[in-house]
Amino acid sequence: MATKQYKPTSPGRRFMISSTYEEVTKGKPEKTLVRAKSKSGGRNSSGRLTIANRGGGHKLRYRVIDFRRDKFNIDAKVAAIEYDPNRTCRIALLHYRDGEKRYILAPKNLAVGTVIQSGEGADILPGNCLPLRLVPLGTLVHNIEIQPGRGGQMVRSAGASAQLMAKEGNYVTLRLPSGEMRMVHNTCRATIGEVGNSDHENESLGKAGKNRQLGRKPHVRGVVKSPRDHPHGGGEAKSPVGRKKGPVDRWGNKALGQKTRHNKRTNKYIVRRRNS
Repeated sequence: MATKQYKPTSPGRRFMISSTYEEVTKGKPEKTLVRAKSKSGGRNSSGRLTIANRGGGHKLRYRVIDFRRDKFNIDAKVAAIEYDPNRTCRIALLHYRDGEKRYILAPKNLAVGTVIQSGEGADILPGNCLPLRLVPLGTLVHNIEIQPGRGGQMVRSAGASAQLMAKEGNYVTLRLPSGEMRMVHNTCRATIGEVGNSDHENESLGKAGKNRQLGRKPHVRGVVKSPRDHPHGGGEAKSPVGRKKGPVDRWGNKALGQKTRHNKRTNKYIVRRRNS
């Protein structure tokens, strides 16, 4: 999980920093765990552009990841560590004792040949999955469920981990990567360890073409557009945004500082917000 910096043989290579992929042990994915992945180009079912600056990109195939970890008390051997183009972390191919194969998010220091397990009898080792009520305080976990049995939804990106801080009644308190302190029911399951590929944050694309391969189109600032294309547009020469209510997007919605959370029902589970 190291990075490499290229010699400046071209302008695009000069600032490029990429992964060495030294932990990847298998090239092609498992055929039975691959699905087709379509692209929207940022358009909804009506054909209207609802997400700007998206389109093109390399063809991708989706790897079916087991976020639920619902094969309890059945040993699984790590057969390979693979690259996944759909996420920042690596994925691990598991061969279960009953013959089934599944993908999981590869935690840090998970080696090929390691035997892992899911269930209440699992040890506190990287890759094992068990309910939060059985996890010791101070343990780092990832792929955490918000609702029991729904599958992991929190802490899934490269290098991320949450720490178990307290247990009280039917809930445990977790410190999330953002700094937020949140209560989760103690029957929710989580995977032990930190998500692998922590050096992802040090990578640099190096050139615009790499962004296009990822399906990201050029982003044009609103202040340099015409008034018919953006509320910030117009004016002679360089002009500021110049709006009393602050900057907005192309549809007039507030762009900075506008709260987007409206789920009051679960506010009681947030002990401390990330920006408090």
